[in-house]
Amino acid sequence: MAGRREFDIAFVGLKPGEHEFTYEIGDKFFSFYGEQDFSNVKATVKLKLDKKTGFMLLKFDIGGTLDVVCDRCGNMLPMQLWDEFNVVVKLVDNPDEMNQQEEDPDVYYIGRTESHLQVADWIFEFINLSLPMTKMCSEDEVGGPQCNKAVLEQLKKMQPEDHNANALWKGLEQFKEKKSKKEK
Repeated sequence: MAGRREFDIAFVGLKPGEHEFTYEIGDKFFSFYGEQDFSNVKATVKLKLDKKTGFMLLKFDIGGTLDVVCDRCGNMLPMQLWDEFNVVVKLVDNPDEMNQQEEDPDVYYIGRTESHLQVADWIFEFINLSLPMTKMCSEDEVGGPQCNKAVLEQLKKMQPEDHNANALWKGLEQFKEKKSKKEK
């Protein structure tokens, strides 16, 4: 836990107003969270903390790159990270109870007696949320240098043939012709 102190913000000593923090995130950061679906992380997280009376507004800007396993061919695929997230942190007397009742995931409660804000878990979550659900190169890049050609060939062989596609529409054409005749 000692290596994660850089992600603690001592907000009590901060004056009201905006404060900026920058975090360089690599693979080592994720070792605390266990194995991930990505590697070779080179991310920059810029955090803008706007301290107000009784609450703080946090804006996380995520940028950088990482490598993911392609859902189509299984090879490593470089992925660009770019996203932003906002969190409102409110200071209350009963934070545990308030966090259980809160339905908005962008609102978080901490105790009035707290002096530090731990942002590592948010950084972890927001980097993961920056990744698309489907991790593949675009259709025009399929077969490029990063693709596994053998897997793509096998997928091509497994696609069903479309011999009966026209037969399906052919039967429906008769209804279209009847409707046209009735309208005249």
